[in-house]
Amino acid sequence: MAENGHRVRACHAFRGMRTVEHEFQAPLDHFATDPAGGETITVFAREYVSAEHSPAEAERLPWLLYLQGGPGGRGNRWGSLGGWAKAAAREFRILMLDQRGTGLSTPADRHTLPLRGADQEQAAYLEHFRADSIVADAELIRRALGSGPWTVYGQSYGGFCALTYLSFAPEGLKEALVTGGLPPLTGPADDVYRATFQRVAARNAEYFSWYPEDRTTVERIARHLRGTLEVLPDGSPLTVERFQMVGALLGGNTRVDSLHSLLEDAFTDSVTGPRLSDAFLDQVQGLVSRRSNPLYALMHESIYAQGQATDWAAWRVLEEFPEFRPEAEPLLLTGEMVYPWYFRQDPALAPLAGVAQLLAAKQDWMNLYDLDRLAANTVPAAAAVYADDIYVDRKLSLETAARIKGLQVWETGDFHHDGIADDGEAIFARLLGMARSAGS
Repeated sequence: MAENGHRVRACHAFRGMRTVEHEFQAPLDHFATDPAGGETITVFAREYVSAEHSPAEAERLPWLLYLQGGPGGRGNRWGSLGGWAKAAAREFRILMLDQRGTGLSTPADRHTLPLRGADQEQAAYLEHFRADSIVADAELIRRALGSGPWTVYGQSYGGFCALTYLSFAPEGLKEALVTGGLPPLTGPADDVYRATFQRVAARNAEYFSWYPEDRTTVERIARHLRGTLEVLPDGSPLTVERFQMVGALLGGNTRVDSLHSLLEDAFTDSVTGPRLSDAFLDQVQGLVSRRSNPLYALMHESIYAQGQATDWAAWRVLEEFPEFRPEAEPLLLTGEMVYPWYFRQDPALAPLAGVAQLLAAKQDWMNLYDLDRLAANTVPAAAAVYADDIYVDRKLSLETAARIKGLQVWETGDFHHDGIADDGEAIFARLLGMARSAGS
């Protein structure tokens, strides 16, 4: 391990790119009185460089830090450079973080968290896994790499992190690009879910207008689950409310039609009558389980928490939208909301139910944004706001954009939340051009 806590683990070359695997030691609590004297964790990052650049040329390229969506998702693993990454690699070295707690960084899951102690100790540990700590990790990494101010590109939750970066460490940024990720800067999480429940309802109506036969299938599945026990591959029951979670597929252009593919072979015949097919159950397992990213369920509402408890905001706001209840007819599919019953019905989350409750009740969350600093922002920045995004509401996004000095906004109805998977190269090029024209 180098003196600055940075170690290169491995280097590889394949399919037109070179990768370097980096490992950094970071304080668990960057904001302690003596962070260097406290507990440390590992943060992993993978560097991607186009093979079009020689090693010597690559050393001179500026860095671009990609902040992925989440929370709780590891950095993307690429087998080749395509989409926005192909465009970015023409002039950048791309750094892909496994944000703390994910991937090859020190993990936080049902196996490791109990090593911290009781629920209270586990919850106290997880308080250090929000955007403020991710940004502090990024600044430590930037300095360890010897980089000057770098470019950040934030998708979804990564955009939330980018605004925290602009708030507390703008000196580390050359420019900031955001896609589908302008969060509300103030207010309770309730406001987010009131907006997104309405968006999801509209998206349900749009989807079923394209595939009216799927309305019949969804109702048939709901009736079946109310009267028949169906078990997912992990041994847990598929309930109506868990089935509603497949509505996560509604949040994109590139995957919305895969919902139809999922539903079209939902049933098969058996000696006891119609049953849900193994192929259907296997696919649903991947959509409803948080086994691979438990931090998403644990930390999701906390990304909106500033100075007050979230108190299971989506669950409370659901009472205002009875059309989303699992007993409703016709049944609506849901979005990315997290409910307390997740921690009863998902075996991967059940051991963490007490921790989740403590996080939901926590009232003294630190602020994630500095409103005065954002109002005086000098970092060139550009953001794509998707008009029909069911995850990050357009109106709330535009309200945020208006509070950030110099932020250039491109509002478009051509994409949904997964826009960079649809036409990432064009979106990246447009945002980079917008930021640079504003900064020139």
